[in-house]
Amino acid sequence: MPKNPASRLSPCPKTPNCVSTLAPSGSQHMDPIPYKGSVEQARQRLLSALRGFERMSIVEEGPDYIHAEFRSRVFRFVDDVELVVDDQAKLVHFRSASRTGRYDWKVNRERMEKLRRDFMGQR
Repeated sequence: MPKNPASRLSPCPKTPNCVSTLAPSGSQHMDPIPYKGSVEQARQRLLSALRGFERMSIVEEGPDYIHAEFRSRVFRFVDDVELVVDDQAKLVHFRSASRTGRYDWKVNRERMEKLRRDFMGQR
């Protein structure tokens, strides 16, 4: 495992259709999600929160990493969500980005805000 597990996330492109906990402060930045308990407990809570979304599929799943795809209802555009559980810092880092286009009308930010609420138990 890398020294900083979050370094496994790709940086956001310069387009406004991406949010990440690793983006510099500004419109693409979001704070990581704090958690208590074990990596496995955090991973299970993340998977449970992800399963609450429509048109979501898990692409890759590891002990501290999850990659999910989200498809838009009409045009079937794909957004990628990557989550890394950093047990040393007790934080979940993430990146949510559209594969195509330039604008996402804040869909990625709203998705990650909902994921945070669901993960923290604040529906």
